[in-house]
Amino acid sequence: MKKFDIPEFYRSPIIGQVKKIRKDADPRKQDFTPFSLDFGAVEIFVPRHFGFCYGVENAVEIAYRTVEQNPNKKVFLLSEMIHNPLVNDDLQSRGIRFIMNTAGEQLIPWDEISSEDIVLIPAFGTTIEIEELLKNKGIETEKYDTTCPFVEKVWKTSAKLGQKDYTVIIHGKAKHEETRATFSHSKSEAPSIIVQNMEESQKLGAFIKGEIPLTEFEATFANRYSDNFDPAKDLQRVGVVNQTTMLASETQAIADYFRLLMVDKYGEANIKTHFADTRDTLCYATNDNQKATYGLLEQSADLAIVIGGYNSSNTTHLAELCEEKLPTYFINSEHKIVSSDTIHHFNFHTKKEETTTPFIPDKEKVKLLVTAGASCPDALVDRVIQRLVMLFENTKSIEQVMGEVMA
Repeated sequence: MKKFDIPEFYRSPIIGQVKKIRKDADPRKQDFTPFSLDFGAVEIFVPRHFGFCYGVENAVEIAYRTVEQNPNKKVFLLSEMIHNPLVNDDLQSRGIRFIMNTAGEQLIPWDEISSEDIVLIPAFGTTIEIEELLKNKGIETEKYDTTCPFVEKVWKTSAKLGQKDYTVIIHGKAKHEETRATFSHSKSEAPSIIVQNMEESQKLGAFIKGEIPLTEFEATFANRYSDNFDPAKDLQRVGVVNQTTMLASETQAIADYFRLLMVDKYGEANIKTHFADTRDTLCYATNDNQKATYGLLEQSADLAIVIGGYNSSNTTHLAELCEEKLPTYFINSEHKIVSSDTIHHFNFHTKKEETTTPFIPDKEKVKLLVTAGASCPDALVDRVIQRLVMLFENTKSIEQVMGEVMA
């Protein structure tokens, strides 16, 4: 796989070495058992796969190279490059300005941007409407488009479904940048509709089965279906794609649900006429991260620390998986760990930061699980680990533990 030129301050001496050891020993990622860093009073387990993925490293490389090569030009980003505050804050400190926020609300008017300026398209991609707007303003897009190739793969799958007269059901969060972009591309090729979870999928299924009158369709799925969508006709043939950072198990369950629904309604012999087997459009990194998290959770531990941006969908899902088994604290910086008594962490259910005290159990040896989302730099994971170790007395040094690891 291609190696990217990303700033050295995003790399790390601890996690970088751990990842190299795992990669050398298991190049095909068949072993998802966690890796132990034993400091004595505290033992920290990290998963087989986490942190910056292909799409993120590609986007980060292009963004920093663009700033370096264009010192006299104004450089803009359509919105956050990725959902990580550390990366976005550093890009802004280098002069990059965000045109919109993550919700798509305008921060800089389009009339302030000219053909002389550079506009970066973030890893999430963007809508066809914005692509056309940029082209009409004479702004070059191809060179500065950092859209993740796995997101583009979803767009291509949607287009193929449309060519075969299927309706596209998008499993995603309607307000997320990636889903907005996918919906825009999908609806240009096929009737399209967004469902966020199984509950919404079952509501859509109720319309397909005739359990809810079609007169209620518009109110139920307002602003989440394409123009001229006709539920009476367009829900007879469907295929499922997704926002690439959703839970793989949930996407599969939703696809299985619609397949069984179509079997019940039209019969197994006619299933290919009414349901397209798209397989999974989840990206490899999200899939690996989630598999590695399941492997991590097989390890007995006292609590989990999940690191990433609070608006990061893939990181939120990792926290969701962890909290099903043990106390889980979702943080975006090592500074959220105040002491062994106090941690500030994000509650993704309420969308608010909370404070827990105490959060470290009082026992002779504490075991912690630590993981991070696909947009989290390894250097940040390093700092969190070092901060956690500082909470304990009589621990081995980082150098000693890494020496044992290398041995």
